[in-house]
Amino acid sequence: MAKLLGISGSLRKASHNRLLIAEAGRLFGADTLTFGDIDLPLYNGDLEEASGIPAAVQTLSDQIAAADAVVISTPEYNKAPSGALKNALDWISRTDGAVFKNKPVAIMSATAGRSGGERAQFSLRLMLTAFDARVLNGPEVLVGASYEQFDENGRLIADSYQDFLKAQMDALRALI
Repeated sequence: MAKLLGISGSLRKASHNRLLIAEAGRLFGADTLTFGDIDLPLYNGDLEEASGIPAAVQTLSDQIAAADAVVISTPEYNKAPSGALKNALDWISRTDGAVFKNKPVAIMSATAGRSGGERAQFSLRLMLTAFDARVLNGPEVLVGASYEQFDENGRLIADSYQDFLKAQMDALRALI
């Protein structure tokens, strides 16, 4: 068993990306699934110089370091991951310890659009290159029309999405 950290690129508490991460944790069979908080101040070098790394950023960095693997699920806003997720990565890059280095990471997305976040995932992979994370190349999990894909208990409805997600979690477990 393993400790997973889920990072949702959406700040909404009831986001479909948060639901997708919860499903990933269930299908993975994680001992623990913790959610990281990316509701952080905007990165500003002046703020960092004056006050250092904010406590919330350090907490997220420590959570990444302590996890056996990280699952990131992002919406797609204007063909890219959310600004909140990019901002969190900018802050994490400023913390000590290279917390993502060699860390197994699975990327997924749940979006209102029919592409399921394909471009957001491509951009996120590029962003994670600088961290030297061990990002899974596949299988990809792209949940389109996400508003129709979860039942009242937050479970994925379509067997095909469950199958893709299970295969991805199996690959993540093997990477750990």
